[in-house]
Amino acid sequence: MLAIPFPAIDPVALAVGPVVIRWYALAYLAGFVLGWRYCLRLARLDADSRPTPEDFDDFLTWAVIGTILGGRLGYVLFYNLPYYAANPLDALQVWHGGMSFHGGMIGVLLAIALFCWRRTISAFVFGDIVAACAPIGLFFGRIANFINGELYGRPAPDFAWAMVFPRDPLQVPRHPSQLYEAALEGLVLFIILAIAMHTPAVRRRPGTVGGLFFIGYGLSRIIVEFFREPDPQLGFLFAGATMGQLLSLPMVAIGLWLVLRGGRRTALPA
Repeated sequence: MLAIPFPAIDPVALAVGPVVIRWYALAYLAGFVLGWRYCLRLARLDADSRPTPEDFDDFLTWAVIGTILGGRLGYVLFYNLPYYAANPLDALQVWHGGMSFHGGMIGVLLAIALFCWRRTISAFVFGDIVAACAPIGLFFGRIANFINGELYGRPAPDFAWAMVFPRDPLQVPRHPSQLYEAALEGLVLFIILAIAMHTPAVRRRPGTVGGLFFIGYGLSRIIVEFFREPDPQLGFLFAGATMGQLLSLPMVAIGLWLVLRGGRRTALPA
C-alpha cells in the first residue's frame, strides 16, 4: 500500500490555561474577516450604487449568525436527525463539532433576504458580492477539516498521495478529500468568481455571480463526494449517492436559473 505521512498538526492552535483556541475556530474567523474585507473592495467597483461598503459593515454580524445557526441546524436536520431527536439538548453543544455547509448557506441566504428587504437593496446584487467572497471561508474551513483529520476520503491504497488519518478506525490509506475540496470549492471557485465580478458585463447582470457560485460549488461537491467517505450514520443513500451530493443537485439547478435570469436583466447601464 502507498501512503504519505499525515502531517500531525495539533488541532489546538493556542492554549492559555483554561482558554483553548482551535484551528477550526481560527478558520471561521479568517473566513469572516477576509471575506468581509473582500466584500468592501467589491462594493467599491460600482461606487455610485448600492450596496455600499457601509452596508457590508452592518451585514457582517448577520452573516456570522446566519452561518453558525444555519450550519448547526442543517447538520442536525440533514445528517443526524434521529440522534438529536432523542437527545435534543446535544444540538446546543456546538463545541463537539457538526456543521453543514448547505445549512449555513440557507442561513446566510435568509439573512441576505431580510437585510436587503430592510435596506431596500437588491438581494441579487448584494448576494453576488457575498457569493464571490464565500470561497474564502470554504478554503479555510476545509484546511481546518484536514488539520482535524476529519471528513477524510475513501480508501485509496494505490494512490501515491493517500494518507492514513489518525481518526480512521480502519487505519488504511485514504484520499485527502479535504484538500480536494479546499482546491475546488476554495481556490478554483474563488478565481472564477473574481474574474466574473471584475467583468462589468457579468457584474451588471444581478444574480449571475451568485448563480455561478451555486453551479461551481454544487459541481465541485458532487465530484469530491466520489472520493470522500460518506458520513457513517448515513452511508450511501438514493442510487448510491451521498447526502452531500443530493443536497448539491438543487444548487446546480438554482444556479442555472440565476444565470439565465441574470442574462435577461441589468442593474446598471453598461
